[in-house]
Amino acid sequence: MLARIQSFLLRGIDAAACEIEVDFDNRGMDKQTVVGLPDAAVKESIDRVRAALTNAGYPFPYGRTVVNLAPAHVRKEGAVYDLAIAVGLLAVQGVVPVGRPLGGDVLALEECVLAGELALDGRLRPVRGALAMALHAAETGRRAVLVPAENAAEASIVSGVDVYAVRDLSQVVGLLTGRLELEPEPPVDLASRLTDARASVDFAEVKGQEAVKRAIVVAVSGGHNLLMLGPAGTGKTMMAKALPGVLPPLTPAEAVEITRVYSVAGALPAGEGLVRVRPVRAPHHTASAPAVVGGGGGGGMPPRPGELSLAHRGVLFLDELPEFGRNVLETLRQPLEDHQVTIARASGTLTFPADMMFVAAMNPTPKGDTGLEDASRRDRDRYMAKLSGPLLDRIDVHVEAPAVPWEELAKRNGARGTSSAEMRTQAERARAMQAARQGEGLPNARLSGARLDEMASMSQGAEKLLERAVTELGMSARAYDKLRRLGRTIADLEGSEGIEASHIGEAVQYRLLDRSV
Repeated sequence: MLARIQSFLLRGIDAAACEIEVDFDNRGMDKQTVVGLPDAAVKESIDRVRAALTNAGYPFPYGRTVVNLAPAHVRKEGAVYDLAIAVGLLAVQGVVPVGRPLGGDVLALEECVLAGELALDGRLRPVRGALAMALHAAETGRRAVLVPAENAAEASIVSGVDVYAVRDLSQVVGLLTGRLELEPEPPVDLASRLTDARASVDFAEVKGQEAVKRAIVVAVSGGHNLLMLGPAGTGKTMMAKALPGVLPPLTPAEAVEITRVYSVAGALPAGEGLVRVRPVRAPHHTASAPAVVGGGGGGGMPPRPGELSLAHRGVLFLDELPEFGRNVLETLRQPLEDHQVTIARASGTLTFPADMMFVAAMNPTPKGDTGLEDASRRDRDRYMAKLSGPLLDRIDVHVEAPAVPWEELAKRNGARGTSSAEMRTQAERARAMQAARQGEGLPNARLSGARLDEMASMSQGAEKLLERAVTELGMSARAYDKLRRLGRTIADLEGSEGIEASHIGEAVQYRLLDRSV
């Protein structure tokens, strides 16, 4: 007897169909074979399924059994297929009906997509990628998905498909035989679940550094990348921690995008089915290139999303930037330009999203100070040489965070610095101007050269100042466009339709490392 059960496999952050075929012949010797490029965890599934069926009170077929995972040319990984294999073994024994007419109140096996890892007593454990699975099921017209209860919250984000949270094998059999009435998970109102980011630090707590705060407002307003450079102890890391309080709230579509990445990476917090705030990722400088950019998956396993993709629609913060490995920093160049990560392997090419705001901080020398003697200058040049010109070109805003004067540090009462709420209000006004002019989802930092020509009209004085800056500083064509984008954002902050000389002047100040060559 032959049974077919629908499951899924992951390709990047997308799900693809995986059909589990179970063929049983009771006339042969007792032998179970799993084919279709399974990894070790999939091959071991037969032993888990045997124990789960037996301990849950269901029969395990005696005879020759072949389990095929199609398409056979794609490698399968993990314990995600345990539930589908178990149901297939029950179907070939007649415990679960197959081939019934579709529709009606009782779920038919042909209408469902199944996934889940089985414990030896028949309980179901969560798997990665349940949201991608539910999206694929809805796109292909499946009626329902059966997932472990821990995965139900993320899968129920998807409309157009019924999501059933099942806790053990007995509930699955009850659903498919009509002996158990289980209501699908209620639809999720995404907008009501999203919340504003709550930073651990308010910018009002940062003493001094008003010029850096202004640069941060510019960066957040236009979606620009930012580098803060200054001696140790000037508040660079503190300001990075305060940054979420200035970011705009997530839209429902962005929340689904982020949750999809976290689901595939297995990084969703326990009990949370939705990422509700913009992520802020801060990997340590000892992180490897696959950890930051994505990849890994040795032994033929599919690559996984890295920190760049986990920061999608949020912020990636790299503290002590020159301390990261040179190979790590150079792999950032393409994702910062294309806003996605492309990973090529012999088995194929995968693309992960990486549309985020890049923020970095660094000291001028390995010692963390800015001494004026010749030795310090040599140390600074050697330290800065760790950052390539093409990488710095992809960072729009370079701003210096100088040492805070004693007068500022000693203040106990009186006027505080600019707060996160004030900075957020300024950024919201600028983003509103961009949305009205360019449409939602296209910040100034993403404007192409042609769109810049159309939307970044400059006064005669601004053009002359820009010409002088590019010529005298020897800037690249990429830096030239970044100056125009920065000028457009600064003009938006000032409520100006056109770009004036003062806006270009401020933009040039944010190219600190170009000015210091």
